[in-house]
Amino acid sequence: MPEASTTNDPDLDAILVRETGAGLFQVDIQAGGAHFIADEPVAFGGMGSGPDPYDLLAAALGACTTMTLRLYARRKAWPLETVSVRVSHARGNLEARDTFTREVTVTGALDEAQRSRLAEIADRCPVHQTLDRGADVVTRFVTPAAPAGEAATGLHARHMTEACGPEARARQHTAS
Repeated sequence: MPEASTTNDPDLDAILVRETGAGLFQVDIQAGGAHFIADEPVAFGGMGSGPDPYDLLAAALGACTTMTLRLYARRKAWPLETVSVRVSHARGNLEARDTFTREVTVTGALDEAQRSRLAEIADRCPVHQTLDRGADVVTRFVTPAAPAGEAATGLHARHMTEACGPEARARQHTAS
């Protein structure tokens, strides 16, 4: 089993989002081996075929909260049976801070001290902390990758062409 990377390489956990060509906004998302669709509601010009980007952000908060509470309770051997988190999102305008309201439901024979501690732990989930701190977004525009099956424009072929100098590059361009 490969060892987990300890670097902060953003490409290791990169999510790929591509337009599907269906509708104005529909995209296919590849994340951790899963594929799913995101879209905008019909009322906003989408097809309503999947969650919108704010739904995905709210889902990330709910999923992280649920997982963090489960992990904590398991480590403590607490009798937590189920966790569910309902998240809603509100924004007044583009300058206002967004508000995510999280309603956490836990079941099990937990005492009040355990429930109180779980409420504290909910605020420590990594996505909550990211939203609370804010984040920097770095944007880079990159050259499109060559379509699959075009060996002459593949990365290895380009590297070989570069290694052979300008004459080889000129021959490759006239051959295509």
